[in-house]
Amino acid sequence: MNNSLLKEIAPTGVLRAAINMSNFLLVTGETENGEPDGVSPGIAREIAKQLGVECKLIPFSGPGELADAVADDVWDIGNIAAEPERARTITFSPAYCEIQATYLVPENSAIKNIHDVDKTGIRIAVKERAAYDLWLSDNIQNASLIKAPSIDESFQLFIENKLEVLAGLRPKLLEQQKLLKGSRVLDDSFTSIKQSIGCQPGKKQAAKFLKVFVEQSIKNGLIESLIKKHGVQGRLSVAALQ
Repeated sequence: MNNSLLKEIAPTGVLRAAINMSNFLLVTGETENGEPDGVSPGIAREIAKQLGVECKLIPFSGPGELADAVADDVWDIGNIAAEPERARTITFSPAYCEIQATYLVPENSAIKNIHDVDKTGIRIAVKERAAYDLWLSDNIQNASLIKAPSIDESFQLFIENKLEVLAGLRPKLLEQQKLLKGSRVLDDSFTSIKQSIGCQPGKKQAAKFLKVFVEQSIKNGLIESLIKKHGVQGRLSVAALQ
């Protein structure tokens, strides 16, 4: 392995991989050693394997905290969704998988599709600093965003305050729909959350390596095999090659 690449991507001799623990599709369990397991940790371990170094997973409670920590030099790669706001301080690989984001509405709601949502008087419950929250913050013009610290708390906020809409990832909303009689998940999606691998800005060799890694992992079926291994078929989709 190229020594200059290793100095850039794993300067401590270990690949410190930041993992967003709140993404229930990408982190689905634990290993026998109690470490996070799932598609995201699996990708981090494969990158370390290709580099020939040990992988150390650095868990974060949410994507916002993970993104903020790029300035603290506590991780070498960070597995989160690529968004314009985050791209100001993180260099992202192409997406390796994607997840649809849409809305849940209560029983008897007049909202039929996503175009009915962005209207004055509509209140949208959303997890603060989730990738779909960043998208909504940039694109919603008339409706109000009511933010909560976690996915579960956004659901409670939606119910307790009788809000008009709950925003989230389609797979989670389908689970939450079962908890609220008569509620509906809209058929269309307002965006697709693209999961990527980030590194610190200015690390050109690291960025190039991650780009090639993602492209090869899509082509050779690694991403698809990890999705199947961790039982999230139909909820995660392999991203298209860019």
